[in-house]
Amino acid sequence: MIDSDRVVVDSAGWVEYLGDGPKAVEFASYLDIPESVLLPTTVVYDVYKKLLRERHSELAQRFLSGAHGFYERLIPFDVVIAELAAKVSVETKLPMADAIIYASARQYRALLITSDSHFNGLPWVTIL
Repeated sequence: MIDSDRVVVDSAGWVEYLGDGPKAVEFASYLDIPESVLLPTTVVYDVYKKLLRERHSELAQRFLSGAHGFYERLIPFDVVIAELAAKVSVETKLPMADAIIYASARQYRALLITSDSHFNGLPWVTIL
């Protein structure tokens, strides 16, 4: 059963939101309610890396500082999620990071919010 009050926004969504991309407003409708957002540590890694590489370090640092504020809502990459992610990846052919993010959302009964078509057709996913 999904908890309709919990969401996980995938890496692409965070980058879109922080970089004022074309779908930033759509992602903002979820990310502007931080108490409902769960943040997988895999997303922290992925977003921080993308921002450092493609944007600038100031934006990357701002994201990382904000991520520290999620300490009660961080989803660690642990053995339970690793097992679930491996199974999901085998079943769906999702790449590793996407499988970990999806498994994190599933484990915490959260809706995954994304614009990534890799997740098309999967339960508990909203594609913007």
